[in-house]
Amino acid sequence: MASASIQAYDIIKAEIISRRFRPGHRLVESDLTVLCDVSRTPVREALRRLVSEGLAEFSPNHGAQVADMAGEDLDALYELRTLIEGYAARRAATRITPAQIAELEMLADRMEELSAQQTVVPEEASANSRFHRIIIDAAKSSRLVSVSNLVVEAPLVLRTIEHYTPEERARSMQHHRELIAAFRARDSQWAEAVMISHIKAAFIAIGREVPNQKQV
Repeated sequence: MASASIQAYDIIKAEIISRRFRPGHRLVESDLTVLCDVSRTPVREALRRLVSEGLAEFSPNHGAQVADMAGEDLDALYELRTLIEGYAARRAATRITPAQIAELEMLADRMEELSAQQTVVPEEASANSRFHRIIIDAAKSSRLVSVSNLVVEAPLVLRTIEHYTPEERARSMQHHRELIAAFRARDSQWAEAVMISHIKAAFIAIGREVPNQKQV
């Protein structure tokens, strides 16, 4: 049952992060059982987890639906994300494995290929989410993983990269490369500094498009 619940969680979350399920999209259990190829119980467990992480929300009248991040306090959310992912990058620099670095490079390659397109495709958003998840996993802290689920995945639903100018998009790709270089050098301070710059740049792009948000 646990593996079925994890399977359902991973599939539904991927649909949300990629924006195939957009904000406000109703998460109908019967549809999700078909999508995830599991029974209703694992789907319900997955939905409860997604609600607890802020990716979905539940109302008595409408059931579960994809959360709308537009009303969130993005200032606080991105400040927390800066602290958590900066710390994760610092820890990961001395703990990340060669296999994880190789996967980061593969993802960076793919995102750069996709960035040549004029529109952001779901695969690019998924690759970006995976890139950040590898770094958090590489920090080797179960508590950090638990905390990061609450504040890292949620902002990615906003598809920050969609709000980038071409120059900002190129800089984001360069941040990915510099993070990989810092990990190869096992330099904790370098990795943390790049990640902080990366997250702050994302917030500036989002803040420009989402009204009533303060800038850092």
